[in-house]
Amino acid sequence: MDIFMSLMKSLFTLPLIALFFSCQGQSRGPKPTTMDQNTQTAIFAGGCFWCTEAVFLEIDGVKKVEPGYIGGTTVNPTYKEVTTGTTGHAEAIMINFDPSKVTYGELLEIFFATHDPTTLNRQGNDVGTQYRSEVFYLNEDQKKLATDYIALLDKENTYGKKVVTKVSAATKFYPAEDYHHNYYAQNKLQPYCFYVITPKVEKVRTKYREKLKK
Repeated sequence: MDIFMSLMKSLFTLPLIALFFSCQGQSRGPKPTTMDQNTQTAIFAGGCFWCTEAVFLEIDGVKKVEPGYIGGTTVNPTYKEVTTGTTGHAEAIMINFDPSKVTYGELLEIFFATHDPTTLNRQGNDVGTQYRSEVFYLNEDQKKLATDYIALLDKENTYGKKVVTKVSAATKFYPAEDYHHNYYAQNKLQPYCFYVITPKVEKVRTKYREKLKK
């Protein structure tokens, strides 16, 4: 097994993304996009936003995770509208983070490690364009980091099939209804949370334990 695959599969070795971005000379990630030099923003869509929100709330340096909708044509979409798959929007999260504690590249690695980027418009039993895998970049640095990493994953055949994750310029982000915020923490015993989200959270707590909030 080559070095790349060993790094990807091991739970306790140096994260590949850190090695990759240090080689690219971009270990500190892209320039700030919001608020001030201590806060940057990332927007990811990787299936149900209850899952992605729960995953990234675990990470040290993440200040806020907001679930919402992006990438479609419907103005001020509701959850009910988005679930029909007719709005063009994806369920997504907007992450505000401190780049001195966690880089955009590290968030990108966690994003790819905690969902299946090879299934088109689907994550498990969640099917539809609203569950697509997509990185919404806010500047050219983020675009390059995402496209280069996807190219590397495909080159090394990491998943055994092609990555279908789209990389798109961010459009207007619409925050989701209040009851979606911090959904997992408030509904851990609900069947979907217990059987779908909990395994993702446990994976993060195991594989990225050095990056967790204290």
